[in-house]
Amino acid sequence: MSTQSARTASEVSKEKLMQDFRVVVADAESLLHATAGLANEKVSAARERVQENLAAAKARLSTAEEAVVAKTKQAAKATDEYVHENPWKAVGIGVGVGLIVGMLISRGR
Repeated sequence: MSTQSARTASEVSKEKLMQDFRVVVADAESLLHATAGLANEKVSAARERVQENLAAAKARLSTAEEAVVAKTKQAAKATDEYVHENPWKAVGIGVGVGLIVGMLISRGR
């Protein structure tokens, strides 16, 4: 069970990282648009490098998103198969979790 929760935490952190990365890319694109009117050679060269790096970063982000989606689908499929193969275990786990949650909620009142 701990490996499953570690895997879930890893997936959540990957999703958070991708979300933060999207924000950085959007900010960099905004900066590029804001500096579009500047004609300095150094600024132009820097803008070109940033545009190239942004294109590469977007490609890596897309690849990472596809990997996360594939792993999520794989985990969902494995869960579905487990529930179909062991329906009574799944029901028992659900009842146990519901009982624990109910006890925690009733304690809070």
